[in-house]
Amino acid sequence: MFSKVVTTLRHKFPRGALAGQFLRYLVTGGLAFVVDFGLFALCLYVCGWHYLLANLVGLVAGLVLNYAMSIVWVFTACNRTLEKQKTVEFILFAIVGIAGVGINQQLMFLMVDGLSLNEMLSKMVAAVLVLMWNFGARKLMLFRGKKSA
Repeated sequence: MFSKVVTTLRHKFPRGALAGQFLRYLVTGGLAFVVDFGLFALCLYVCGWHYLLANLVGLVAGLVLNYAMSIVWVFTACNRTLEKQKTVEFILFAIVGIAGVGINQQLMFLMVDGLSLNEMLSKMVAAVLVLMWNFGARKLMLFRGKKSA
């Protein structure tokens, strides 16, 4: 049954189509979020760290996983703007991620300290908003157009 679902998704969301890339990015973002959220919870509740420090640790781990999966799975049908300059490519990928971290931290601060919302709920809301930012910015800056045959 699982393989049938995967096959159906592949046909409906091909690798080169924007919708297919976004679906793959959602899966990638989901896995990165599991790592991020797990480390956040571990640092917050087990280690007793301040929520902003715990958030930062989780976000950095999620960023590294997201980059690796974006290169090998999400945007494989795209021209990589800086493919021959991998260091510059990673730096720009990280800058988008750092901007995402800044957005995430501000949203966390606003929701937790400003609105007195639960840290975990705030983390989930911030993650969804930052996912959209990250996909759009990375797609426009680093993974434009389709590869030539």
